[in-house]
Amino acid sequence: MDILRALGFRVYPQKALPVYKEICVLTIFFLLLTPIMHMYRITDFMIFCIFVMSFDLLYGYLGLLSFGHVLYLGAGVYISVLFSIYINSNPLLSLLAGTLGGGIIAAILGLIVVKLDGASFALVNLAFSQIGYFLVSSTFQELTHGTDGISSRVEAWGFLNFSNEYITFSFILISMLLVFYFLRKLTSSPFGVLIRSIKENETRVTFLGYNTFLYKWITFLVAGTIASFAGGIYTLYVQYVSPTVLNPLDNIEPILAVLIGGAGNLYGAIAGGLLFMMMKDWLSSHFAVWQWVLGIMLLIISFWFRHGFTGFVMTIKNYQRQKAVTYDQDGV
Repeated sequence: MDILRALGFRVYPQKALPVYKEICVLTIFFLLLTPIMHMYRITDFMIFCIFVMSFDLLYGYLGLLSFGHVLYLGAGVYISVLFSIYINSNPLLSLLAGTLGGGIIAAILGLIVVKLDGASFALVNLAFSQIGYFLVSSTFQELTHGTDGISSRVEAWGFLNFSNEYITFSFILISMLLVFYFLRKLTSSPFGVLIRSIKENETRVTFLGYNTFLYKWITFLVAGTIASFAGGIYTLYVQYVSPTVLNPLDNIEPILAVLIGGAGNLYGAIAGGLLFMMMKDWLSSHFAVWQWVLGIMLLIISFWFRHGFTGFVMTIKNYQRQKAVTYDQDGV
């Protein structure tokens, strides 16, 4: 870190609660939602938060904006479903297959896309996402049943019965917390500092002798694998999928969620995922043209809260801290 500071990088110290306390806070928060919201909606939100955290690793920490991240969510969904139908109905094996399968796809495509940046990176990922949608809806419709969708054959395994909403809720909550823990450790490690440094100035990192392509590829692989993990969990939850999970238009959703919550902050990813889903649910039930209203609200948020919800909260905290310091100095 000292070398990076000497070369002019802004290295952000991790001034946060210990990880176990953060996990306790998140657990209590989601449990407190259960009396005021339907459990199945909270479960939806948690799956989406896992997906948004995976995107935040790619965009918020590494600085690569992808318009095709939903491809890996969909890959996890379809591989898990097909595995449960044709190979084994064990839910954990299906989840593992979807996660690894999506990760392999991310590893292969990452070798191509991480050589690009800016608009080229975003649009090539969008093209791959469109190809994925076409493959499951048309080319392989004998396997996927096309637009009719397909049901999984996941069976209960021990106490893991995903037809039970309490077991499903608990499993997905634990999964989300594990993803948060992993990403929290990863982003606060030297690896996390390095990918943020690549975001700041890739040329300087290259000058230090680091293989930036390798670090970008690993980050892309991890982000894609976690997105596929979210897809596999989604399969266990709904036990039915259709090509709509690969709808290229849905690529905008994790982007908006990260912008709402604050990029480069795992709390921001979770807060943004929750706020976006709540806004979407409420607006769709009250307005016929809810997409327009949502767009206007997002524009307002983008202009007034440039660093997202968590950035706004941190700004207030810093202001209060500075005000307290000024008051103490004046008092002295």
